Amino acid sequence: MTALSRKWNATSLKLPPGMPRRYRCDARYNARMTRPLPWRLADAPDSPFPPAETALRKPDGLLAVGGDLHPLRLLNAYAGGIFPWFSEGEPILWWSPDPRMVFRTDGVHLSSRFRRQLRASSWELTADTAFNRVMRACASAPRPGQDGTWISPEMVHAYSHLHDLGFAHSFEVWDQQSLVGGIYGVAIGQMFFGESMFSGVSGGSKIALAALAATLHRWGWPLVDAQVENPHLLRMGAVHLPREEFLQHVRQAVRREGREGPWTQVVGRMPARDLAAN
Repeated sequence: MTALSRKWNATSLKLPPGMPRRYRCDARYNARMTRPLPWRLADAPDSPFPPAETALRKPDGLLAVGGDLHPLRLLNAYAGGIFPWFSEGEPILWWSPDPRMVFRTDGVHLSSRFRRQLRASSWELTADTAFNRVMRACASAPRPGQDGTWISPEMVHAYSHLHDLGFAHSFEVWDQQSLVGGIYGVAIGQMFFGESMFSGVSGGSKIALAALAATLHRWGWPLVDAQVENPHLLRMGAVHLPREEFLQHVRQAVRREGREGPWTQVVGRMPARDLAAN
């Protein structure tokens, strides 16, 4: 692992679609100077990451560039509080922002009106029965103010491989045979790192997130990583954790015995209306 030898002007790099303003480069700041990225990752998938605490402030949380999406590298990244986020055709960028957006697993908020609707719902939830479909639906979901998606075919392939290995999981929301919502992410030990969610029908992503959180809470897992600030997540109860506190939690949680392999049987088929009482 070596420092980049070339100078890098952050304004010239295409940053991921959907990135909030506070995570983008300050054009006025970068117009006055160029700087090297702190780390360029070595080619070997097991090469170490720099400490997450050394991530840049502008753009917030940018830690390293390069490498690949090999399962070993991905698992090492998440276990260190780091995640990939990049535009298709650009180098892989690795992030650890400060603060970090998280959900307490007992803290996902569903409005009283939405709970009333849930009580009459016939929707059901499953886990790990349609991982690829959930990922592709997340990739194609329209998002306000976002042009394109960061969930490239390369990302779909990489996380599908993690799913096959038992580390990436999805929750699916069904209206009979129709997939109407879902969420996916990575689990290591007793820590779940959320990646993306979608609604095919209004409310689908809320139900998927609430079901995931309720399940993890029953298992004794305290947090779901939500990565970066999003107004929708804030309305649903997401909170900021200082990076130092987040990293301390992650380093402990990933060492605890988790649930590797498919979650299909342990989750079963969950009526969405059950979430109205949580």
